[in-house]
Amino acid sequence: MRDMMILNRENLINLILTGVLLAVPIAANAFGQPFFITLATRIAILALAATGLNLALGVGGLISFGHAAFFGIGGYAAGILASHNFSGDPLLFGLSGTNQMWIIWIVAVAVAGLVGLAIGAISLRTSGVYFIMITLAFAQMVYYFAISWPAYGGEDGLSIVVRNQFPGIMTMRPLNYFLICYVILLVVIGLFALIRASRFGAALQSARQNEVRVATVGINPYRIRLTGFAISAMITGLAGALFADLNRFVSPSMLSWHMSGELIVLIILGGTGRLFGPLAGAALYVIFEYALGGLTERWQFFLGLILLGVVLFARGGLLGLLAGKARHG
Repeated sequence: MRDMMILNRENLINLILTGVLLAVPIAANAFGQPFFITLATRIAILALAATGLNLALGVGGLISFGHAAFFGIGGYAAGILASHNFSGDPLLFGLSGTNQMWIIWIVAVAVAGLVGLAIGAISLRTSGVYFIMITLAFAQMVYYFAISWPAYGGEDGLSIVVRNQFPGIMTMRPLNYFLICYVILLVVIGLFALIRASRFGAALQSARQNEVRVATVGINPYRIRLTGFAISAMITGLAGALFADLNRFVSPSMLSWHMSGELIVLIILGGTGRLFGPLAGAALYVIFEYALGGLTERWQFFLGLILLGVVLFARGGLLGLLAGKARHG
């Protein structure tokens, strides 16, 4: 009975979160306030990126400090394809660029997934602090590669002259672009829920708790973790492509370790492993950035105090504080 009450309360909170996220930009559009639509879009995209990491961290127990690499790879996929489409210069093997979002998303997801497989194949042979450091090292390698890549802006970044297109939708309108990101976020959260409730999700959670027992029943924990890590990278790469289109700019800062840390902060703030934890954390983070950023340049100090309070007194994050202790996995 208690578990059912907690589940119902959390479902209600999740419903309120998704409703408010949708209502705010619609109201902002009605009152001619595009800035708040952009804020809501940023929340949706950061929540999407953190949902990817949440699969690895919250379900698989993999504390990755390198997910900025996948976020940036998705962004550069959008920027590079758009720049070649604008200039008319061919890509590798004579392939042309494109300004079609759905193609860019496929490329971003595929490249991020392949890089995730490569990084995971090596990183997952370690554990604990070694895993954290090796994922960070790989992310920094990608970061410095982007800085030293003058063909695509180097450390100055790469501009997307005109936001990429989606069939039948005017993407330059802020509300339209928000709705695209909003729908993708909900689809991915649904995918996350299906994965977590599946046999694969159960195996991934079991590998986090006791990999020896998983191996004794004939399941290879390394392959399970590697698959989960790659899926996680693909989701974060998709978010990176959306983020680049939102700003119409991609830079090495998307690949920085600060970005990896930010994604971890979002998950901790919202609730590690919670279905809508990344959304709650992203909303809290962006709201504090907007509210406190206008008062002081050192707003991160106050965010740090809040994060410290969450770690000490609300281990389940915002959702854990409001809905109670999670009962999954």
